[in-house]
Amino acid sequence: MDDIIQLVNGKLVVPDTPIIPFIEGDGIGKDITEPTQRVINAAVTAAYGGSRKLVWMEVLAGEKAFKATGNYLPEETLDAFRTYRIGIKGPLQTPVGEGIRSLTVALRQTLDLYVCLRPIRWFKGVPSPIRYPELVDMHIFRENTEDIYAGIEYMTGTEKALKFRDFLINEMGVDKIRFPETSSFGVKPVSKEGSERLIRSAIEYAIGRKLPSVTLVHKGNIMKFTEGAFKNWGYDLAETEFGAQTFTWRQYQKLEKEKSQADANKALQSAKNEGKVIIKDVITDAFLQESLLHPFDYSVIATMNLNGDYISDQLAAMVGGIGISPGANINYSGGYAIFEATHGTAPNIAGTGKANPGSLILSGVMMLEYLGWYEAAEHVYDALEHTFAKRRVTSDLFSMMEGATLLTTSGFADEIINNMH
Repeated sequence: MDDIIQLVNGKLVVPDTPIIPFIEGDGIGKDITEPTQRVINAAVTAAYGGSRKLVWMEVLAGEKAFKATGNYLPEETLDAFRTYRIGIKGPLQTPVGEGIRSLTVALRQTLDLYVCLRPIRWFKGVPSPIRYPELVDMHIFRENTEDIYAGIEYMTGTEKALKFRDFLINEMGVDKIRFPETSSFGVKPVSKEGSERLIRSAIEYAIGRKLPSVTLVHKGNIMKFTEGAFKNWGYDLAETEFGAQTFTWRQYQKLEKEKSQADANKALQSAKNEGKVIIKDVITDAFLQESLLHPFDYSVIATMNLNGDYISDQLAAMVGGIGISPGANINYSGGYAIFEATHGTAPNIAGTGKANPGSLILSGVMMLEYLGWYEAAEHVYDALEHTFAKRRVTSDLFSMMEGATLLTTSGFADEIINNMH
């Protein structure tokens, strides 16, 4: 038990030698996992000498698990994450022709990892399609268990689809299904509880890191009772639970209406001066444009699942792509977290040394921060800055950088370790 991370009074208690379950992953998972562990181990040693150490424990999922056990996601793997609380995983291939929709989604749903956290930052020297990538510093809180991830769908022509169609038409009086005979159906559940715990986590994260704002991104102008409710629940939560630490755009609009724009502007400026977190909202399609044109206006993003999927990949592209974009699936209430590479398995380059381990390495850095080992995390950030500044990169970035030196997957990890000071 001495090596197991505990949650005491809502806070993680991390031993000096915590056991960290890891899933190697499919495709390039094998290529990037070992180099990632070497980088993280080197950072821990650089920061703490021999006083702290991660104890890696492999657990099985995906093709490797199926070959060994006949099961793509063994119960033993889920038990390991439940027991040891924090782990990390490479990319997993969704089994073709199997009942399970996605192994990654199954992990998130089974362990109730309701936050998908995707921090987006730029490293100097990395190619970017935007003019000022250094202004991009965003943290995406994507709801991880509801919306389309609920997986409630009925294929046209099936008995369930016909039954659902008849229910909508005959029981609910729906008359706006354009082609009812050939329609498939999907259900989009968005709950008050699910929305609140996601938004609460985003606000606490912003307060804890002294970040300026939380933006609720939604399509509430069309989906008024799901995404519109998400926005309203977010404002209600901010004003009732975090009233002394936040100022909402809804409060601004109320002041503007009841008093004047000058009074509203004065209250907003006063809130900023006091270090309060500004809570605002943006329609999804507008956000996709505004985040490109004015990225400095956005810090923490709280949104539902499908919106978050689009937003995460666009913002990642602004700072070099998902090859260096980290991610985590977190249950802040229970302290559970699985950190992960955000890209796919890329089987076409598996074993070639072309894979970029940056996403998994940076996910490992997020894990260090989650453990409270910030000194080790800073060692990796600093070493990555030096590595990119020297233009010594893997093939995905090499093709976009003039005067770069091409490194293999393992060679890139070696370069990062060599640049730790």
